Amino acid sequence: MSHDNAQSEPTRSKAGLFDVRNIVGALLFLYGVILVITSFSTSDAQRAKADGINANLWVGLVLLVVGALFVVWAVTRPIVVDEEQLERDKREVDEIAARSHGVAGPEE
Repeated sequence: MSHDNAQSEPTRSKAGLFDVRNIVGALLFLYGVILVITSFSTSDAQRAKADGINANLWVGLVLLVVGALFVVWAVTRPIVVDEEQLERDKREVDEIAARSHGVAGPEE
């Protein structure tokens, strides 16, 4: 009986690595790492320009956190693709395209 249920359930796959949240999260995290590393070489003159705040450090830390949150979000709530629905949608689009070509043909 469980075998029948497995056949009736739609095939699903995850977007995975190509999920835009992973890409954005990785880039923000990378920029955060670069800024944190750069913050160690911030001069006193540069800190004085920012009212004594090491802006590279704080912005870098914020980017690290936000980048990590994006990746955690993508891992905990993945985008699920229903393969059967995708195939049905493709067939429907193909049928509509074939009908529109059939109607447009005699008019030309």
